[in-house]
Amino acid sequence: MVTSLTVAPMRSGLHYYLEQQFNSFHNFPIETDLDNLNADVAILGIPFGDPYSMGEASNDQAFAPTHIRRHCGRALRGLDRYDFDIGGTLLDGRDIKVVDCGDVIGVAKDVAGNHARSEAAVKKILAAGALPIILGGDHAIPIPVFRAYEGRGPITLIQVDAHIDWRDIFHGVRDGLSSVIRRASEMDHINEIYQIGLRAAGSGRPEEVDAALKYGAHLIPDIELQEIGMKSVLDRIPDGGQYYLTIDADGVDPTIMPAVAGPAPGGVNYPQMRTLIQGLVNKGKVVGMDVVEITPSRDLNGITAVTAGRFICNLIGTAVRAGYFENK
Repeated sequence: MVTSLTVAPMRSGLHYYLEQQFNSFHNFPIETDLDNLNADVAILGIPFGDPYSMGEASNDQAFAPTHIRRHCGRALRGLDRYDFDIGGTLLDGRDIKVVDCGDVIGVAKDVAGNHARSEAAVKKILAAGALPIILGGDHAIPIPVFRAYEGRGPITLIQVDAHIDWRDIFHGVRDGLSSVIRRASEMDHINEIYQIGLRAAGSGRPEEVDAALKYGAHLIPDIELQEIGMKSVLDRIPDGGQYYLTIDADGVDPTIMPAVAGPAPGGVNYPQMRTLIQGLVNKGKVVGMDVVEITPSRDLNGITAVTAGRFICNLIGTAVRAGYFENK
């Protein structure tokens, strides 16, 4: 099996505690047998990516999938509650099956294998016809996720981030968190790329910006977003496409997602994120989403995890109403 409810295969005291305290997302059924998966939506945690140093091998962000699950009850009090963002209950009284597949196992001495196990897990979710929603982990996590969509393109990649993530190699690592969009650009099934919320310093050296522009990536700095609004940004994205949305928490306004390693003033606010998620669902087909780069130890009152939960609720609730799961 490629998934487990544990965060890592070693049963240290902390990992054993996490195992005992595991909560599925919104208490949805737990399903770790991906070979026989029967679901419309599958929540999957991917805690571990490709670290740049030993200190990052098991960083705080590895605990984010558990952290998001623990706080999801404040994002939606119950499946019977009316949600004003989506105009009713989450599943709208329909026969929609949402499951939590636990976390992909991380092996300390097998970093490449961690990515391979993540890719295999997402491939099985896709083969079952379910919509994957990924809980990270740092921003290296989506690299194997993107690879799992091979043969399912063309896919328009939508990134919310303060940074462009176009590094080629950093500290000898090709599949690290600073290279996620560069790696995506090399995949034949990834087509147009829209990068929203870019701001402040540290978003890439001039050569990385040049590489993004040479590819044809649509760079939408936060200053432009605030001037024109998210609806205008949505209008730039072609209708009728397949969209994958990757959300780096530091791309979001730090007043609602403060628990990040690299906070920057400004960013995409909650109404704008709601507009983006619901707009993508209704203009084409969202084929996957991830939320990454949350550092639980910095999360004041759990607000970052609650916000992540709200993004997921907006995706699921809007997809239900758009008829995504009616003819499976």
